[in-house]
Amino acid sequence: MRVSLLSAALACAVALSACNAPKPPANDTTPPAAGTTKPPSAESAKPSAIANENANAQTAATQDFPTLSIDTVDGKRFDLAEHKGKWVVVNFWATWCSPCLKEMPALSALDTMREHIDVVGLAYEDTTLDAMRAFLKKHPVSYPIALVDVYSPPKDFETPAGLPTTWLIAPDGKVAKRFIGPVEAHDIEAAIAAAGGPAEPAQAGGPG
Repeated sequence: MRVSLLSAALACAVALSACNAPKPPANDTTPPAAGTTKPPSAESAKPSAIANENANAQTAATQDFPTLSIDTVDGKRFDLAEHKGKWVVVNFWATWCSPCLKEMPALSALDTMREHIDVVGLAYEDTTLDAMRAFLKKHPVSYPIALVDVYSPPKDFETPAGLPTTWLIAPDGKVAKRFIGPVEAHDIEAAIAAAGGPAEPAQAGGPG
């Protein structure tokens, strides 16, 4: 009888501890890679009712041939389809992410110095257009920046579990590689060369 009561008590304790355990944010099943910063959960950024409403909108996997058409902070529009024929770097980042800020000069250099590479930055955070424009005045980049609604992210791209997350899109529009964590110009150019694109220039003075 004592054994039965003890077993029942243990089972009850386990059940209670599971109910009281903190739940991870949606789509947060793996820890961010070294050098990345985990984005704030939807629960911490907006009221829980809105977070729950948008939890199912988060994308689980990136499409092989993703589409992306989004307004940029300079009042223009970036359409990934218009950049076919070039290698496109799609960089998810945020102003509060220090590894993201460290890689921005290398991304600017690639965008400026390599004719076959275009870069677009997707600011994955809950902020205002004015605040982002003010930030970019202090931290200018050569490539377009767009604000991403964290509750309705681009449908063809996987919701980032950590920042920065960078996607390399081939000239035919297909995903060539994903980088988790900060990247250098060399990393991107090496990936392009490995995928059959132009080789990384050997001379000194290139980006990165």
